Amino acid sequence: MSRDIAFYMVDILIASDKIRRYTQKFTNPTAFLHSELEWDATIRELEIIGEATNKLLQANILDPQYRMIVDFRNQIVHGYFGIDETIVWEVATLLLNDFIATIQNIVDANHISLQKAIACAKEDHHYNPSTLAFLETL
Repeated sequence: MSRDIAFYMVDILIASDKIRRYTQKFTNPTAFLHSELEWDATIRELEIIGEATNKLLQANILDPQYRMIVDFRNQIVHGYFGIDETIVWEVATLLLNDFIATIQNIVDANHISLQKAIACAKEDHHYNPSTLAFLETL
């Protein structure tokens, strides 16, 4: 693996923060689905989370149970049987929080430094004040 695992963890954290921001104004999956910009942006961030999760699984950082996140990513990328807005809503507004807690626990338990990855992410997202503010909290 050519990229340090901390970078994948920061990718997941950034994507989850974006999803939180994109979904916060909605109260149900139908309204969310009908908001094209937020829906599409959330799907993209879920793809990023799935891809980064796959890298963490390959590095044996995550329990194999998290393979379901990669499988979900594959379903939304390839559109197998369509994308169910209720499932996306549940993932984005409920299930993602538990996964982020797991990532943060792994970082803490293994004393993984995210500082280099955060610094690089700040450079990459220098144009985005919301993401920069989030990175300051990590």
